Amino acid sequence: YREELIDLLKPPKNRLPSYSTVRRILLYINYEEYSMCLAKFFNVQPASGETIGLDGKVLKHSYQIENDNPNSDSHPAIMLVSSYIVERGLILEPFEVDAKTNEIKALPELLKKLALKGVVFAFDAINTQKKLVN
Repeated sequence: YREELIDLLKPPKNRLPSYSTVRRILLYINYEEYSMCLAKFFNVQPASGETIGLDGKVLKHSYQIENDNPNSDSHPAIMLVSSYIVERGLILEPFEVDAKTNEIKALPELLKKLALKGVVFAFDAINTQKKLVN
């Protein structure tokens, strides 16, 4: 996709940034603000009767174990719980899980944040906890 990206973005010197440059930039973005802006821009709202799939994932290569680079702080892996409207194939605002907790503990907070009535939630087996149903 290199040529298509160069045609679309028209970067100086017809060069795309390296993987490392893109990674450094993404680490400085406030993820919650970014995801809220995207959600507002696309105005994605589930309708009554739709199914919302929820699943947590750790972002690959999002952690820094050793700190050989003095310009890069070490940090834990980034974990997100994504919500997906199955019928329309649309992703709702991802929810970042605190590094000191896990997907199971973050899910009730996400459900409160979504505060949806009339939709069906689908989880993987790890989230079928009695406390979550209450």
